[in-house]
Amino acid sequence: MSLKIAVIATAENPFRCVTYKDSKFFSIEGVSTLTDALHMRADELRARVNDSSGKECFGTLQPPISPEIEIWGAGVTYLRSRDARKEESGVPDVYQRVYEADRPELFFKSHARRTVGTAHDIGIRADSAASVPEPEVAIVVNIYQEIIGLTICNDVTARTIEGENPLYLSQAKIYVGSTAMGPMITPIWDVDDIGTLGISAHITRGTELVWQAQTSLGALHRTFEDLVSYLFRCQIFPDGVILSTGTGIVPPLDISLEDGDVVTISVDEIGILSNRVVRIDENIHNLTLGIG
Repeated sequence: MSLKIAVIATAENPFRCVTYKDSKFFSIEGVSTLTDALHMRADELRARVNDSSGKECFGTLQPPISPEIEIWGAGVTYLRSRDARKEESGVPDVYQRVYEADRPELFFKSHARRTVGTAHDIGIRADSAASVPEPEVAIVVNIYQEIIGLTICNDVTARTIEGENPLYLSQAKIYVGSTAMGPMITPIWDVDDIGTLGISAHITRGTELVWQAQTSLGALHRTFEDLVSYLFRCQIFPDGVILSTGTGIVPPLDISLEDGDVVTISVDEIGILSNRVVRIDENIHNLTLGIG
């Protein structure tokens, strides 16, 4: 297995940034969290990541993020995502125009507290009749706007809410359990040809395969560099940012996630992200805090 960048929870640090090789975690000199890593130039980080002198670390794998880093999303970046949005929406021309426009659709998606890693639960909203996974490749970007690595994001979406009105996008995409990311980060310098990376996903319900599909990053309508350029316009990301680059595989209208389903996303050279689905109650705020 090639070397990866990971985040683990240790007794001293719940967001310890480490390398992963030969089924073991190792420290990175001068790097405590992913935030530290994203304050470095890509060349400097590469040298430190490839340094084999790090000490072995022990902890539990976490999503590859730290508290200071935001996750943003890009939409309608594949032909399939354009078609899916048009199918589900009452205003389909909006998505055609976004697909063809110079300016991409970009939106805030999540942060560390709202993000789960592989083998943890994702959520479907109780007030949405249909919800779907959106398997995506996410790029990890440092403060110098350099891409340092790739990971996987499941941009879980309440399809019914998004389809009702484009202005409901944030409610459809930002809620408890709507973001899964991981399992680790593949350094960009270890990826030979980004365009050939295959992306596949499937939903299982008990022992039944409910849906599966595949695409590749070669079908991405926009370049990573273009997306990063627009993301940083009139914005400040003092600790770097993670940008999920959109999905090229969306389930058809007759497929919707159900409580207990398992969504598995695989991306060549990056890994496998797998999550069980749970239903998110409309009153989860009061239920969680024991108030109301």
